[in-house]
Amino acid sequence: MNRIAEKGKAAVAGLELVDVVKTYQQGKRTLHVLDKVNLSLESGQAVALIGPSGAGKSTLLQIAGLLEQPDAGEILVKGVAVSGKGDAHRTALRRTGIGFVYQYHHLLPEFSARENVILPQMINGKSRKVAGERADYLLDLVGLAERGSHRPAELSGGEQQRTAIARALANDPAVLLADEPTGNLDPETSERVFDLLMKLVRTEGLSAFIATHDHTLARRMDRVLHFEGGKVVEG
Repeated sequence: MNRIAEKGKAAVAGLELVDVVKTYQQGKRTLHVLDKVNLSLESGQAVALIGPSGAGKSTLLQIAGLLEQPDAGEILVKGVAVSGKGDAHRTALRRTGIGFVYQYHHLLPEFSARENVILPQMINGKSRKVAGERADYLLDLVGLAERGSHRPAELSGGEQQRTAIARALANDPAVLLADEPTGNLDPETSERVFDLLMKLVRTEGLSAFIATHDHTLARRMDRVLHFEGGKVVEG
């Protein structure tokens, strides 16, 4: 489904964080990893998140992806507030509303590329036939139509990451979260994977939040957020 056509119907952000706080105790010291973080991601928009290693970028993505609970604040996915919801509700919302791409593809090695894209859909209740049709569509979309029967070990690094992107889109999420998605690739492959991500953001109307150390790639996105000292600053 192409959400670009829906943009005129409602201006609901794909992802919003409102005054999100996360702290950790390190001995007697309190670490303020997230200090009242606010952000909003619109459909069809790619937002880069840059900052020094250890600043908390991965923690922010984990919380935005409902994998970790904040200490305070609110998270909204497609306008749906998450605070106060139980684990089952959060899991369902994460499964259908959010796609994840990591630096390392984390594909299941014993399954083919096609099966890796089918499985998340079947877990979500789709029949194998319907899931297979969408897997074929997504693998074609990422340029792997002829490689679907291959297992991860038979694919190049770039092909593995493109399969991971197809898997992230399996359940038609509104939000795509990516943690250093090109960090493990050579420069030429990194460029191809980045171009693919940008194409998918536009054509599928995704709200993409991408953590990266690559300032050149970051500047090619719609917005750049700098993360340091628990704060997120635009520009």
